[in-house]
Amino acid sequence: MTRPDWEVAVFAWRRTAVRKRVVVNQKERAFRGVLWAQRGPLLVLRDAELLEAGREPQRVDGEVVIERSQVEFTQVLASGGG
Repeated sequence: MTRPDWEVAVFAWRRTAVRKRVVVNQKERAFRGVLWAQRGPLLVLRDAELLEAGREPQRVDGEVVIERSQVEFTQVLASGGG
């Protein structure tokens, strides 16, 4: 089965974003960290911070696991972004 062009582009983006610093935006919050892995429908962030409007960033211990269906959009930060 051949994948549509847009789907191929999305998979290529996912490969290039792994091990880079990203901001994963959800409806009520965002997480900034290193996109460590993608396991099926899950994104795994390490060295992460919780970002909420009107609050200081909060460090998160361990790994943050986010369901991709809960992601509004993801930003790949420039080197050293944070």
